[in-house]
Amino acid sequence: MISSAVATTPSYDVVVIGGGINGCAVARDAAGRGLSVLLLEKGDLAAATSSASSKLIHGGIRYLEHYEFKLVRESLRERDVILRIAPHVSHPMRFVFPHNPRMRPKWMIRLGLFLYDHLGGRLFPHSSKIADFADSEAGRLLQSRFDTAFEYSDCWTDDARLVVLTARDARAHGANILTRTACTSIKARNDVWVVESENIRSGEYARYIARTVVNATGPWVSDFYLDHVDTGEDDKPDSATRKVKGSHLIARKWFQHDNAYILQNDDQRIVFVLPFETDFVLIGTTDVDYHDDPSTATISDAERVYLIDCVHRYFTHRLSDDDIVGSFSGVRPLYDDGATSAQQATRDYVLKRTTSCQGAGLINIFGGKLTTHRKLAEAVMNELAADLELKKDSWTADVSLPGGDFSFKQRESRLMELANQFDFVPLEVMTRWFRSYGTDIVAMLGKARQSGDLGEHFGCGLYAVEVRWMMDHEWALEIEDVLWRRSKLGLRKNEINVDALQRFIEMRITASPTRHESLTG
Repeated sequence: MISSAVATTPSYDVVVIGGGINGCAVARDAAGRGLSVLLLEKGDLAAATSSASSKLIHGGIRYLEHYEFKLVRESLRERDVILRIAPHVSHPMRFVFPHNPRMRPKWMIRLGLFLYDHLGGRLFPHSSKIADFADSEAGRLLQSRFDTAFEYSDCWTDDARLVVLTARDARAHGANILTRTACTSIKARNDVWVVESENIRSGEYARYIARTVVNATGPWVSDFYLDHVDTGEDDKPDSATRKVKGSHLIARKWFQHDNAYILQNDDQRIVFVLPFETDFVLIGTTDVDYHDDPSTATISDAERVYLIDCVHRYFTHRLSDDDIVGSFSGVRPLYDDGATSAQQATRDYVLKRTTSCQGAGLINIFGGKLTTHRKLAEAVMNELAADLELKKDSWTADVSLPGGDFSFKQRESRLMELANQFDFVPLEVMTRWFRSYGTDIVAMLGKARQSGDLGEHFGCGLYAVEVRWMMDHEWALEIEDVLWRRSKLGLRKNEINVDALQRFIEMRITASPTRHESLTG
């Protein structure tokens, strides 16, 4: 029997720990199946690994060399799904693959691209081909020794916004999403879990009852399980996380076209050079085993040199210190499969189930990719199906995320419709908004009918109306939430009145603390 104190505690079918892409995807899937769901995130949504990716929804062409055909096939099919349900924050991108004869032979690349074209879905209009360098800027930028290149298509996304939109859809289906709320303990009590939490901002403690728990804490998955979960037995996880750091440089864009590059490095790794936020490029990523706190991960001097040297092996342009405007690093929670190097460790997800002495289920998530987050969530639901007596099948592939209720082929026409409807909004601002909020722009602007209705302008097209939307609907509470995860305007931080923005955020929280506490716990 559950004690009377526990019996009066709020109870949920599923409690998810972690507000990255995997945790939010599980919360969305579970809530849409009619289950009661609570998600606890100690910081901001997508504050760690899920906002430090290469921003790609892709099959991972290099994984073919490691015979991970299942992972590539599933990833490519998911590429079509993401493009279908989130066309505002994702779009096709064309990649140029210069052939380096000292690396992989042409036949191997052709074979890999042939498989890449045929393993996935059919939404992408262009298949791979040999690139025409004769009159292309993409070719002229490369050193003359590269006379052959291949082209293929993949998909770009705004990773942090994809997380926020997934969380919003989870909430729309009934999930309770609490950010700035750390899970402090999970204890077995008969056939349920007792979950305790602390609100980081207020210090308030809370207790919940859960039929099942999902540990989606990313690179902290093993540590969290060992430090915070008490199953009532002496068991330990039979596997551990292999923490692998991936770092990116952000540089000023030195070309005008919108194609990306995929470069082969001397160690058989590949490095992407990706157009980013109009005026910049992302250069990455690295693969380095990491043993410190994931929250403190930063790019090392060796990684910086590694990425710059790779660029210099291919391009005529030489990167200077002035070209590099920033960097970021994230720690991937790979499943430790005993691979001899970080590069060879599997990127596929692995689910490890543990139970309390009375059989209450808990799932630990290892590995996974941004691309396969939705399939991972389905797999978690399959693992917990017996515990939860699921009556509804998977559904998330057929329902668009908030603001994405149009086809990706309609992107430009829908953008122009909104630009005409709200002609007082500068087109550059409307374009950025559309690629963040899609058709939710209509709700965000509400009754605004002239530029004065947008509210205070903080610089770079950031108006009070947008910040208000971020705070009221997207759990934004701090400068970093607004400038780096809900937008990428932090790249132009010198042009933004940060002090005025901070005052606006603080005044809004003070004026309506209950409203914002309802979003953040």
